[in-house]
Amino acid sequence: MASGKVPLDEQHVTEPCGTEGGECSLPALHPDRKEDRCFIAYRPPPIECSPALVGEFLEHAQFISDDLEWLLALPHDKFWCQVVFDESLQKCLDSYLRLAPRGLDPAMLPASPAVAEMQKRLHRSVFMTFLRMATHKESKENFITPAVFGEIIYNNYLFDIPKILDLCVLFGKGNSQLLHKMIENIFTQQPSYYNDLEEVVPTVIQVLDTILDRCGLQGEGATASEPLKLGARVRVTPMSISEKDLGDLVLYLCDSCTTIHSFLDIFPLACSTFRSHDFVHRLASFYETIVSDMEQAVQKRNFEDKSLQDDLWRRVSHSRRKMAEIVHLLLQHTCLQPILEGSENIQMFVEDFLQTVTALLPEKRFLADYDEQFPVSDDISLLQQAFPSLDETRTSYILQGVLSAWESSGRKRPCPEHPKAAGKGAEAWTEGEPALVDGLQRSTEVPEPPQLGENQGAMCTVSAGEMESLLSHIRDLLPELGEGFLLACLQEYGYSSELVINNILEDRLTPALAKMDRALPRPVKEEPPPVLSSRSNAFDDDEFDIFSRDQLDMSRVWKGRRQGVSTHAFLNDKQHVREQRQRYQAYETVVDEVPVSAEPSGGCLEDEYDDEYDDTYDVNQVGANDLDGDGDVLNRRPFTIPRILRSGKQGQAEEEEEEEEEEEEEKKDRVKKDHFVEDPAVLRERAEARRAAMQSKRGFRPEPGSHVVGRSKGQGQTQETIHERRRKEASKSRGANHNRRSMAERKRSKGMIPS
Repeated sequence: MASGKVPLDEQHVTEPCGTEGGECSLPALHPDRKEDRCFIAYRPPPIECSPALVGEFLEHAQFISDDLEWLLALPHDKFWCQVVFDESLQKCLDSYLRLAPRGLDPAMLPASPAVAEMQKRLHRSVFMTFLRMATHKESKENFITPAVFGEIIYNNYLFDIPKILDLCVLFGKGNSQLLHKMIENIFTQQPSYYNDLEEVVPTVIQVLDTILDRCGLQGEGATASEPLKLGARVRVTPMSISEKDLGDLVLYLCDSCTTIHSFLDIFPLACSTFRSHDFVHRLASFYETIVSDMEQAVQKRNFEDKSLQDDLWRRVSHSRRKMAEIVHLLLQHTCLQPILEGSENIQMFVEDFLQTVTALLPEKRFLADYDEQFPVSDDISLLQQAFPSLDETRTSYILQGVLSAWESSGRKRPCPEHPKAAGKGAEAWTEGEPALVDGLQRSTEVPEPPQLGENQGAMCTVSAGEMESLLSHIRDLLPELGEGFLLACLQEYGYSSELVINNILEDRLTPALAKMDRALPRPVKEEPPPVLSSRSNAFDDDEFDIFSRDQLDMSRVWKGRRQGVSTHAFLNDKQHVREQRQRYQAYETVVDEVPVSAEPSGGCLEDEYDDEYDDTYDVNQVGANDLDGDGDVLNRRPFTIPRILRSGKQGQAEEEEEEEEEEEEEKKDRVKKDHFVEDPAVLRERAEARRAAMQSKRGFRPEPGSHVVGRSKGQGQTQETIHERRRKEASKSRGANHNRRSMAERKRSKGMIPS
């Protein structure tokens, strides 16, 4: 074999040929290099847990799994020889893509753990085989030229659009990123797949028209039917077709919607191709035409097998959700995503979105279901942020159309805080496809869906009077039924009394209603607590709280702006006098004589007043505060030594001190003298000193003195004198009468002086 970095399509190998042991050179991709190995077709796992069926499936699947593991272990050149030239391998892989159980199939819940483990192992082997088939370069040594790789997979039908669709629906969950790279590489290396996709989209639209035709309904693109002849066969409806045909149509619809959604979700580049064929409007019209009739056919028909009815209802609900998600994916990747990425022509994408949503306004049922999962108001808000010049009239018209769709469907719009809350429960049991993450399969457990009535999700509201009328109408025919049971039936069947009576008489109630007690009374309506007891306010229990007190001070309550007290009324208000009057009334009573009763002994009482008693010195203590001795005289005049007793130095020092004290007293006396007229020069000096001190505080610098006079003639002048004389000569025209001529000319020019 040739060595080096040579692509597989250019390599040649030496193989023994003939019976004589000769050798010949062959291309690396040649039919003679294929191994003789027969790959068997795949069979789905059995639904019943029969030992014979389980054993047969395990043995059959073991053969396929061993063959695929052997294939994956082959070197690069041998692997591609087997893939390209072995037809049995392609049949085996195609059978798995066609027959492998999808998310809602009963086979997704195998009864035997051994079957589940084998299915998981086989699922991984098939995925790894397709993944290697979609890779043109495994390493630096093992690779195929990209152009040749595209021709190999396209001309040998290793991949085509139906296979890619099946790969997305089978392996998409949990492997979306890996599968996206795989499909993107296929379309990149072979652009002819885009042309095939262009031809597939009309086929998908034809599938929708076929379903409508089998149900006896007409889609948007169907032509008007001719009048029926007498005796001709009556046009079929979803209610008139057989259970088998109805089940096949529901399975066909569910599988188609799930496959298209998986493909667009994993490979968003295909959204533009679907949009070019007006797939959004066609799908919305299909939804509006068939969903209502399909739901009624599944619910009103009396199935012999109730589990079949539940399975069909699950698939119809799953199809409804997937159709809405398909439209959202198309709008998201062709209109909204380019706007978020800041494309150049944002206005074109905004206009495309508005036109598409406006075209969906007539489809009331679809628009209400779409808005429940993906609120249109959120998309409008996004557009307003990205494109501020958005036409408010068009957006208001679209939002009003969405509200009209909710009203036409008789449903209550969910709360804005949780616009998708109603759909999360259904999403949990509609997503059951297998997934691989590093070879591990996700849980395939699919919980049972809730039992739904005919108008489940339609939150019709009726008044209390209408409710009583409906109950009385039903109880006139069925008086033995309780009002609680009838209320549940009305709520389940959209408050249609005829439908409730018909289902009760024919015993076709839903399993939930069939298990209820038919004599169930109406539940007692609990009275809400009084508002006053449950209220909470910042002004509770204050002086104006009429709910907690019976009397209020009305003088502190007034209406409007409070009028102030006038001056006249304020002066005439003697309230303060009246308040103090009672206090001073105790001092008004003066008793001149107090009658005193005499004792038998004829004497006076102790409190009797004696006019002859002199109480002058009873309180004043005479001489008690006087100082003892002659200290008062000493305090008034200090003690001095007579001059005759003084020594010479002592006397001289004391005389000097006395003279200094006398001079200080004279100065103080002179300051205190009141001069009638002071010297003006002294006053000017004081004023000048105060002015200079004030100017120095304010930072004012006085102009320097003038030195214009200078010295006498012949003695020379200083530079300062010369400078001052020049400054005087330059600025003398500013003042005095030096500019009389110029001012006169100015007045004359202004007309103030007649010329």
